[in-house]
Amino acid sequence: MSFADLRLPDALMAALAKQQITDPTPIQIAAVPVLLAGENAYLHAETGTGKTLAYVLPLFCRIDPAVAATQVIIVAPTHELAIQIQRQCSELAQNAGSPIRTVLLIGGTPLDRQIDKLKKKPHVVVGSPGRVAELIEKGKLKTKFVRSIVIDEADRLLSDESFDAVSSIIRATHPAPQLIFASATQETQTREVLATLTPNVKVIEAGEAAVNQDIEHLYLVCEDRDKPDELRKLLHALNPERAIVFVHRNDFAEKTAAKLAHHHIAVADLSGSMYKEDRKRAMDAFRSGDLSVLIASDIAARGLDIKGVTHIFNLDAPTLSKAYLHRVGRTGRAGAKGVAISLVNEVEERLIRRYAAELGIQLQRVRMREGRVLPVN
Repeated sequence: MSFADLRLPDALMAALAKQQITDPTPIQIAAVPVLLAGENAYLHAETGTGKTLAYVLPLFCRIDPAVAATQVIIVAPTHELAIQIQRQCSELAQNAGSPIRTVLLIGGTPLDRQIDKLKKKPHVVVGSPGRVAELIEKGKLKTKFVRSIVIDEADRLLSDESFDAVSSIIRATHPAPQLIFASATQETQTREVLATLTPNVKVIEAGEAAVNQDIEHLYLVCEDRDKPDELRKLLHALNPERAIVFVHRNDFAEKTAAKLAHHHIAVADLSGSMYKEDRKRAMDAFRSGDLSVLIASDIAARGLDIKGVTHIFNLDAPTLSKAYLHRVGRTGRAGAKGVAISLVNEVEERLIRRYAAELGIQLQRVRMREGRVLPVN
């Protein structure tokens, strides 16, 4: 099926072509007709399968640019994800030659400046739930013409301290808007909450992501205490253009980042302990290429879609094969080659065997010798 089969306007298809997006993904094929019809929906698909465009494309079709008012609100759990979504909306509008205007509303930015932007009556508002709810409560963000609300990373927003803010945003909109929930994970608790917010939600699933054949899977066995040093050696040997290093614990992330920085490796730690301004600067530097290594937990990196990631390093190996697939899927995008390397101790080697058996992939054991990465027979 093509984008033309989904009955998208020519301008949007031309915009997608400019972004070198030529064929719809399974979640887009399944979601676009449902959302174009104005139905409430829950989109479930893996990271990197095009969920954002799956809801943005039909919402752009439903916006009336002649009405100078906010018609769509999109909320996300992290500033990085909100920035990413807003950037994608702006890029789509620009490439389509559309007058649709978007604005970003997140904490850590002067409130007065955001209020001034709202005076220009943007069609699409993208932001964090707390800041969006605050501006609605102050009467600065008008909801009279809001037709659709998107809750991205719904599993997270509907199960923590953000739930009250999300609920207040939905309650502030009358008549009842189209509600769209999107998530890469699927929790029973989320389904139960959805039933209270909108009993007639349509669940749209695109199935689990296939294993990307463009990714080379490697692993190196070492002691836990040696992992930061082995990572440093791997980075020097492989010289990745952009690499994401996954860890479980923030304190481990901080120590690893400090060790790499000591050896003059351009690195940033995207752990939750960083200030929001630092996180934004780190993401901007990583995207621009000023930083080559980003250290993150699964939560810190959740929802991020960064182009040009050449290498994934698992400093802490995930227990579940699905989590491994979720992590490594951030490289090898759009036909490019990618490399995933897991650093494991002898006990964790069983996880490597699990990945191989459950995902049907081959993982080559490697070792470092004289500054080179060599296979272990």
